[in-house]
Amino acid sequence: MRRQVDIQDLAAIVRRFPRRRVAVVGDVVVDEYIYGQTDRISREAPVLIVRHESTERKLGGAANAAANLARLGGTTIALGVIGDDEAGGGLARLCSEAGIDGRFTVVPGSPTETKTRILAGGINTTRQQMLRVDRSRGGDLPAASVAGLVETLRAAAREADVLIVSDYGGGVLCPGVVEEVRRLAADGVRICVDSRYNLRAFRGVHVAKPNEPELAAATGMPVGETASSVAAARTLQDALGCHAVLATRGRSGMALIEQGREPDLIPVHGQEEAVDVTGAGDTVIATLAMALAADATLAQAARLANVAGALVVRKPGTATIDADEILAELQA
Repeated sequence: MRRQVDIQDLAAIVRRFPRRRVAVVGDVVVDEYIYGQTDRISREAPVLIVRHESTERKLGGAANAAANLARLGGTTIALGVIGDDEAGGGLARLCSEAGIDGRFTVVPGSPTETKTRILAGGINTTRQQMLRVDRSRGGDLPAASVAGLVETLRAAAREADVLIVSDYGGGVLCPGVVEEVRRLAADGVRICVDSRYNLRAFRGVHVAKPNEPELAAATGMPVGETASSVAAARTLQDALGCHAVLATRGRSGMALIEQGREPDLIPVHGQEEAVDVTGAGDTVIATLAMALAADATLAQAARLANVAGALVVRKPGTATIDADEILAELQA
């Protein structure tokens, strides 16, 4: 079943974004890109020598979801864990420059999660990724850090219209924080969850947003065909007791499963081929949450998220979309 929505209604929702406030809690990451040129092989080992040209840092993980929220024009609060290192300071500065209210819990002696990608090529060739080096915190969060994060989350949830949980499996969504998320949901806070590995932990939230592989992992059911993906999404919605599941299906669009309603099948937006899907899920959940904060129905919010996702995959690398881009696409 495909529900009908009015384009002008969608545009009116987007224009309300600047008056809304959304918080995001999760695994904040520094995405670091080192660009260089290759022109010879090392004498020390059979490896390419990369002559450094430039280094770029971007907000990744949950911080990318926050960056998307800020670009959409809303007031954005970002919560997570960083170390007392240079990368943590850089992440905080990037958030400030993006207009994000970063309220981070600092763990002394712990590294800020960082993904360093080395991209290189010849003089007149496109830089290609050669290697990725990940730095992350080992072990569980200290009890004092968990308590501090829970207190910060509780305060931010009181200020926000909607809360996003962005769980990349980095350990920030530990049992104590998940328990607080569920308590907030029980108290009526609207929570949208994007969890790579632990969806079933977030019982009682407002919306869960898995892609098809995450949906299959959470339910143990086959996906891919419309009927099978809808059945798996319905099973997940029942298991979580959540109001809705929005399953993203790549080239097949989206499937919205709401309590007491027929499945809403949303075709993929546009005909252009994807350039890069990196971070597209962050754009989708950020747009979904911002639209819900702006009083959209789930059907309206899902369609705006569908448009935003289609736009962001046309851009290379970790990218964001602003409200004007969505409005222009709606008008087109």
